[in-house]
Amino acid sequence: MSNVLVLGHKNPDTDSICSAISYAYLKNEMGMLAEPVRLGEVNNETLFALNTFKFDEPRLVTQVAKEATQVILVDHNERQQSADDIGDVQVIEVVDHHRIANFETMDPLYFRAEPVGCTTTIILKLFKENNVEVPSNIAGLMLSAIISDSLLFKSPTCTEQDVKAAAELAEIAGVDAQSYGLDLLKAGADLSNKTLEDLISLDSKEFEAGDHRFEVAQVNAIDVEEVMVRQKELEVLMTNAILTKKLNLFMFVVTDILNNNSVAIVLGKRADIIESAFKSSVVDHRVLLPGVVSRKKQIVPVITEALS
Repeated sequence: MSNVLVLGHKNPDTDSICSAISYAYLKNEMGMLAEPVRLGEVNNETLFALNTFKFDEPRLVTQVAKEATQVILVDHNERQQSADDIGDVQVIEVVDHHRIANFETMDPLYFRAEPVGCTTTIILKLFKENNVEVPSNIAGLMLSAIISDSLLFKSPTCTEQDVKAAAELAEIAGVDAQSYGLDLLKAGADLSNKTLEDLISLDSKEFEAGDHRFEVAQVNAIDVEEVMVRQKELEVLMTNAILTKKLNLFMFVVTDILNNNSVAIVLGKRADIIESAFKSSVVDHRVLLPGVVSRKKQIVPVITEALS
């Protein structure tokens, strides 16, 4: 029970996993006994990064209070995105780049949140501030997170800080960011071994806006229609999720990584807000989202405002 667990959000993406590993490494170098863990299955993109830089998957944990008394959150802060029993442990640090919501603690803590495209961009600053050198393999993971969250620097969430951090990390890792980045994104867009249940859960987050609860799942694809051809089957699973989780809205987004557009399936009693919110027609529960690639910046704020 002496280790501090470092964990990203449920349904972890590349930033969530790579941030946990890199920040746990930093904390250990600073004298803390810290262990990176995960709250869900690792996706293909993240596996590609872990395999490339020779890391094992972090240990899967379902209940953190059985493992530790203190935790550090990376790449999230909202309680519904964290461990189910997060209220039973002390959160001593948060490092994040998302909105801050549904979060409070009994004790003071270190909280670092910055409006950048990726958590590892902030973690690189923390390495420098604490005079800890970034090993080449850790740099590779941190670079992978930035490429993933920024869609190889094309997402509107990407800042100059992210681009600069990626260049530094690529040099340390000894890789070309563009060529490696394309391979990473293609690995993530390979959905051939994923079930429909995987698709709606692998990268999905729940949010709250006033009295409303909504979920946005997102997958990247090279051929969007390969996913959308199974829309009716996906709708059955989405409807089940709405009933089980008592959601007011479920949005399943498929993003075309080559053309930087998305198409979404929307269900739920508050699906009525989608047309006016995104200024795009909903036909057969499907809506086109030209130029939309970022859940954090282009989807969640729009839905939150519409529901508020």
